[in-house]
Amino acid sequence: MFKEIAILPTGNIDAYIGAAYQIPILTANEERRLAERLRDHGDMEAARRLVLSHLRFVIRIARGYLGYGLPLPDLIQEGSVGLMKAVRRFEPDMGVRLVSFAVHWIRAEIHEYILRNWRIVKVATTKAQRKLFFNLRSAKKRLGWFSREEVEKVAEDLGVKPETVLEMESRLANQDLAFDGDDGDDDESPSAPSTYLPDMRMEPANAIEHENTLADRRSRLLNALDGLDDRSKTILQARWLTEKKQTLHELAQQFGVSAERIRQIEKTAMKKMRMQLEA
Repeated sequence: MFKEIAILPTGNIDAYIGAAYQIPILTANEERRLAERLRDHGDMEAARRLVLSHLRFVIRIARGYLGYGLPLPDLIQEGSVGLMKAVRRFEPDMGVRLVSFAVHWIRAEIHEYILRNWRIVKVATTKAQRKLFFNLRSAKKRLGWFSREEVEKVAEDLGVKPETVLEMESRLANQDLAFDGDDGDDDESPSAPSTYLPDMRMEPANAIEHENTLADRRSRLLNALDGLDDRSKTILQARWLTEKKQTLHELAQQFGVSAERIRQIEKTAMKKMRMQLEA
């Protein structure tokens, strides 16, 4: 009989794996009956039992991808998504066990996850590149770059062009590099792009353009200020255009009105200036 485990533990990966391996494997007849219930009646309880009884296979497959440096819980989660897709598509009259049918779906979801997260920059986008990504490491018999003979042998075995093998070998040998690098003093670490890309801020044309832009903004701001009455202009200058800014209460005492009135004058003046600057 199927051992009921309503909820698998989620806080600890070891506890989750232990619980998954405690769920008995279904017999061929049990699996077929559950699959028929799901197909013919949309029985979600049957689907749940099919998924739970096959989680151990997801874990086994996910462990095979630990060499990519990604967390095992995430690999298991993605593989479980593939298992659920397989359960939904499984046809019990095909004459094969669910585990044989589900392997493709489990691996496909894990592959997609690895390709999305292994590097910041995608290293495999085409079908041929994806095939090479997951087979190139196992094809290497020694350290170092492929020889021409090895490139042609791998290309023939995997059904891709030799140029694609060389390109993927180069991509896998590279590493992600932060634009600004790190704060370490390691002289052997590669230089960050920010250290050798040209600084265009001091290029004469850019410097002139920057100065002209600032001059235009300054001129427009002064013109907008000149369009205000004296009190509004004084309030805005005191609130925003001086090094030591005054508070609403200080200006309220100066003009003999409430702080709320100063706030209203400031808001109205800012609105008028914004309209003139956008015109």
